[in-house]
Amino acid sequence: MLIEQLRPVHAGDYRALMLEAYALHPEAFSSSVAERAALPLSWWQSRLSEEPLAQERVLGGFQDDRLAGVAGLSFESREKLRHKATLFGMYVPDRFRQQGLGRRLVQAVLAQAGARPGVRLVQLTVTQGNHAARALYESCGFVSYGVEPFAVAAGPAYVSKIHMWCNIGFPDTRLA
Repeated sequence: MLIEQLRPVHAGDYRALMLEAYALHPEAFSSSVAERAALPLSWWQSRLSEEPLAQERVLGGFQDDRLAGVAGLSFESREKLRHKATLFGMYVPDRFRQQGLGRRLVQAVLAQAGARPGVRLVQLTVTQGNHAARALYESCGFVSYGVEPFAVAAGPAYVSKIHMWCNIGFPDTRLA
């Protein structure tokens, strides 16, 4: 599988994959399928900017020229927070799982973050109870630092989110 940065030309495939993710796993995402489906294609294209210092970057895994998984990376722009980036929108459909794609996407996101001047850590949230995703993130170097109760309303229920971070540039994490 090939991992590459998505470009505006991929917006239709990216949109379709993410709408599938929101529909099948509403507890895993803070956006709903209805609100994202209502967005114009131009919104999805803007998320896939090719500018070197774009605020967001989305990586895709391709199998036989077919988009098989995605992971996004959002960079902080405020002066005091520029050392942080956030992994968002990670999704690999069932039909492409158990092939190492999720791990390769996370590793590619960490490499992209590490290549950005000044970025020292990547953070994310994962739904409490999603043991497979949490294990993947932990195996890639993420550690949890807290739980946000009732973080996302998924229909009539609420789910909690585990906050995690990965050190990609601090020489001594005991200073944190």
